[in-house]
Amino acid sequence: MSTRYLKLNFLPGFHRESTQYSEEGKWYDGNRVRFREGKPENLRGYQKHNTDSLNGIARDILAWADNDTRKHLITGTNNQIYVETDQDFYDVTPIVTVVSASNPFTTSQNSTAVSVNVNNHGLESGDRIIIEAATTIGGSIVLTSSSSGGPIFEVVTAADINNFTITSDVSAAETSAGSGGTAVSVAFLLENQLSDSIQGLGYGAAAYQAGASITGLRAWNVAASSSGFTFRGAQWKFDNWGEDVLGLRRGGNLYYYDADASSTPERMKPITSSTNAPLLTATNAPTQSNFLIVSPNDRHAICYATNEFGTGDFNSMLVRWSDQENFQNWTPATSTTSGETILADGTEIVGAVRSRNAIHIWTDNAMYTQQFVGPPFVFNFQQVGTNCGLIGPHAAIDYDGVSYWMGDNNFYAFDGRVRNLPCTIRRFLFDNFNMTNKDKVYAGVNSEFKEIIWLYPKGNSTEPNAYVIHNVQEQTWVYGDSFYGTFTDRNVYENTLATGAVSATAGTFVWDNEPANVYTGDGAALSSFIESGSIDLNEGDEMLFVDRIVPDYSFDAGNSVEFFIKTKEYPAATTVTKGPFNIFASTNKIDMRARGRQATVRVSGTNSGSWRWGSVRLGLQPDGRR
Repeated sequence: MSTRYLKLNFLPGFHRESTQYSEEGKWYDGNRVRFREGKPENLRGYQKHNTDSLNGIARDILAWADNDTRKHLITGTNNQIYVETDQDFYDVTPIVTVVSASNPFTTSQNSTAVSVNVNNHGLESGDRIIIEAATTIGGSIVLTSSSSGGPIFEVVTAADINNFTITSDVSAAETSAGSGGTAVSVAFLLENQLSDSIQGLGYGAAAYQAGASITGLRAWNVAASSSGFTFRGAQWKFDNWGEDVLGLRRGGNLYYYDADASSTPERMKPITSSTNAPLLTATNAPTQSNFLIVSPNDRHAICYATNEFGTGDFNSMLVRWSDQENFQNWTPATSTTSGETILADGTEIVGAVRSRNAIHIWTDNAMYTQQFVGPPFVFNFQQVGTNCGLIGPHAAIDYDGVSYWMGDNNFYAFDGRVRNLPCTIRRFLFDNFNMTNKDKVYAGVNSEFKEIIWLYPKGNSTEPNAYVIHNVQEQTWVYGDSFYGTFTDRNVYENTLATGAVSATAGTFVWDNEPANVYTGDGAALSSFIESGSIDLNEGDEMLFVDRIVPDYSFDAGNSVEFFIKTKEYPAATTVTKGPFNIFASTNKIDMRARGRQATVRVSGTNSGSWRWGSVRLGLQPDGRR
């Protein structure tokens, strides 16, 4: 019987809602591929944006240009805040407290350890301080730089509430106690925060070994309830205030960064009523908030899940905003536009994004719109959806006036109404999702390809280690492995930018994602693959014999792909794999022999260039019913 040629035109996108056999005529699996005009191709690679590593794990990233067209990039980790300006990298972590100390230092001869006495310091190992106005200690150790602002010392150990230890870069020439001078200044930088949320069960409140609970109190040796308390890991949110930036670390104060303060950037400043740190004095500013947005056009600083005015009580469903054009005044009055409102549907506000004509807000259960209407109400709030909550604070993004977000078990879009996004890989994704770390999901836009990307933790990973991409033009879904934790579009810089560590032992860096003509991972070859659903003849009623591959690909010069064909006699039978068959641009055909009732094809790219699927054909022959 003569060979019949079958053109392999599979439906674009991945389809994983059922078995590989049932997804006949579709693409089933893959990694590091996308679809353009219905055809799969490999993703481009990545390279370091700069050589400076980040201390900690990045939780937000923002790129912008100031009024002088200088490019800036701000990144917040669980430990520090960094700004890139004119390709130079700076630590701008805010100083939150400055205390005075008299002769607080103790040294030991030939040791680099320096003990510091500051009453009720509240520091932990890893926290950082700056020391000023100290005299030379231990005969050789200088803790104060010739210019203000450094050096920075990391707390090694905190022996007790009044003493901690730092390390000098030189050894002490002599032992000394109570040294350093009477006018030492110790500045505490914003403390480190957990990278992961943890469950704390707390302590009982009754007497030691009481054996039974006092009414309203749990005994010391009685187990806590399984719910207990949750200590949330660090989350940052940055937003532009003109050419400057407001920042918020979940559960804390607002901070302000002046992009044009000097040639060397200043540290961010707390927006607070406190008086013991470099700050911007504010009136009734919230001290505990979970999310931040700067409203467009009318320009109000808006905090979500924050302190109520007057009482100061934290309210997880409260929206509160500053005076117009003044983020330092949060007092509601006839002379200001400051105000607050409480949303009803849900237990907490999770996140928000700016859209064309409104701000979109999500609780853990519902969606609201917030629109500026002017005094006396200032903002109008309208609930537009329920049972469509946001999975994490950064899991929503707006693209071209449409908001897209990930919920606990679905994807959604809002273009005037809330609608479910049909997703061909939904079950596969959420069945392998680490819900314990769902608040680390990060959404971004890659406008070059009209893609929405979500970075998420898969399997047992505590950090995002995978991506899912929805192409809004092609209406396709793909997924793959990733080490990115944050992502931002290329509206300021030449490339999209992301943060992450390529391995558990590597540092965290900012990365140029998919630079033009780059198909390596920081110089190393990257692998990609795509695999189809089943192919059969006459609904699987006949065996098929595959004897030829007629490739049709486009490649970078010198690049190639590996082609595999897998056959089975029955869906649950053992798979027989033939290949790899190396296919180059010059390959006309490959003769081979494979037999089965059903077949799947797989294409793998392991080189350092591009490949794109065209119209590959298989030479097939019916081979009987057995």
